[in-house]
Parts: sequence; structure tokens; C-alpha cells
Amino acid sequence: MQQPIKTIQSRYNYNDVWEWLQQKGKEVYGKKFQLHEEDKSTVYLLLCWFLQDDIAAPELELDLEKGILLSGPVGCGKTTLMSLMRYVTQEKYKFIMKSCRDASFEFIEDGFSVIHKYSRGALYQHNPKNYCFDDLGVESSLKYYGNECNVMAEILLTRYDLFISQNLITHVTTNLSASEIEEMYGNRLRSRMREMLNLISFDANSADKRR
Repeated sequence: MQQPIKTIQSRYNYNDVWEWLQQKGKEVYGKKFQLHEEDKSTVYLLLCWFLQDDIAAPELELDLEKGILLSGPVGCGKTTLMSLMRYVTQEKYKFIMKSCRDASFEFIEDGFSVIHKYSRGALYQHNPKNYCFDDLGVESSLKYYGNECNVMAEILLTRYDLFISQNLITHVTTNLSASEIEEMYGNRLRSRMREMLNLISFDANSADKRR
């Protein structure tokens, strides 16, 4: 994906938004929080989407009708940045962060209703919501009364159908590569993810910021 290095037309002053986001991060995560200059292009791409900057988006090859697939190494800041984007965006585009691991554990307790809960909405209450499914790939196929299910694959496939029929937005974070996603979830899901998500990636050599 093209990086926002050159000067582009925009509805916003991204340097000002960067400074605001820096302060918001300190409020939420403490005084040690900081945005890193080497991540600036990635952060600006996220801001472009969540601000719904329709002037800059075409130049940055972002489709504002698709969600975000944010990929990068462990500890590079994917979850933190996506969480902060909820403070940036309009109410219509706000979303709930949901750990893929937690969703899979819910499946053990509650069974197939969990797939419905995170796609179409709770059973008998059809109210699909915007979600960011965090850390795709850390969960595993789990069993409910002996029935094995790749929980996240089923959730994302159902949300793809809702993306097509109702323009439902989904976001995902992962440290998996495209080939690893295909190996773990199959070509069918990888193809649909390509259609419903914009890929935004951290540099493969991004430092682990938890250190």
C-alpha cells in the first residue's frame, strides 16, 4: 500500500491530529505513552480511514467502505493504536474491541450462539455491531460438546455476508502474514478478507514496544 510520505490533499491537518493523539494516549495509557516517528505512515493511514478523509483516501489507496486489517510483529502497538482510534472517529464508525482468544473461550462455554453474537447480534436481537477482532491467530479450533469449530473463521465469514448485504464494518489485528492466514483459515476466508478489509501493515522490523 502506498505510504503517506508525499504531500497530499486532505480535509485535516494530520500533524495536529498526531499531537492530539499523542496527548490522548498519555491520558489513556499513562505518561510513558508515545507515538513513534517510524510508525507515522501507518498511523496516518489509520487516521485517514477513521477520520473518513474522502479527499486523501483515494491517493492513499484506502477504500473507506471497507474495514481495516492491521498487521505487524508482536508488540508493535496494533491493539493500542486501534483502541485509540475509537476516540478519533465519528459515532457511526465506533467499534468494540474483542480479543479473538476471548471469543473462542466463550465458544467453549456458550457454543454456537457466540458466532451469532459477534456477527448478526445476540440471538433474537438482530443488531450487528462494528467490531475489531484483536490478535487473529492466537486462538485455536475449539470443541463444544465434541463439535470442533474454527470460531473466528465462522464469525468473519458471516460478517463478510453482512458486509456485502448491509455494509457492516469489521476490523482485525494480527501478526499473521497473508499466507499464514490462508494456511490457518483457508483460501475462502482469505479471499473474503481481501474484499472486506484494507491492509495496513507495520514494518516487519518494527520494535517490540513492550520492552
